[in-house]
Amino acid sequence: MLGRPASNTIDGPAGLLEVVVEEPTTAPRGLAVVAHPNPQQGGTMDNKVVHTLSRAFVLAGWRAVRFNFRGVGASQGRSTDGPGEIEDMMAVIDHHQADPALRGLPLSLAGFSFGGFVAASAHARLTQSAQHLVLVSPATRLQPPPVPPHTLLLQGEADDVVALPDILDWARPQGLPVTVVPGVGHFFHGHLPLLRELVLRHLRGRADDADDADDAAPGNTA
Repeated sequence: MLGRPASNTIDGPAGLLEVVVEEPTTAPRGLAVVAHPNPQQGGTMDNKVVHTLSRAFVLAGWRAVRFNFRGVGASQGRSTDGPGEIEDMMAVIDHHQADPALRGLPLSLAGFSFGGFVAASAHARLTQSAQHLVLVSPATRLQPPPVPPHTLLLQGEADDVVALPDILDWARPQGLPVTVVPGVGHFFHGHLPLLRELVLRHLRGRADDADDADDAAPGNTA
């Protein structure tokens, strides 16, 4: 399973949820929670795109948590094609934000395909915008809610599961930029290192912007 750490379980709204936690080499900058593709089509937290997203967050200094939706792997319950899975993600967020090591640190969300819809929907329930929201080919058929302008939206040009025109139709009314990777299909086969680099570049760029803003704040001049 891609050499990942052992999983454990936490309490969820429909029973236990299976999670994998990956730590950076230094104290974490915050918590990143990553959602996987449609469980009714074989999606799990061990999907390679999900693993790539988690790895990018870890390399950028975040604690990355991925999890199996209800009814997948060791997670209990049954799939609901959306509503229950959003509740699952909120439960994972709440559980890990309660960790004293993460108290007061920012939250980021990410998701691929069906998981992108879930991540966008979970973000809409937050009382404060996540520092990062990373969506890869979100399932537009489920009509995800609008997302903030800082969202990184990645899409393969040759995606035959979530078509590029559908992504553009969803993004256009929001004025949301779309990063299109030429010639790439839904699962980014042969292009996962590029996907990781695009996400990592985004995470590090926004971190640098935040550091520059802190340096420019009143009282921080020499």
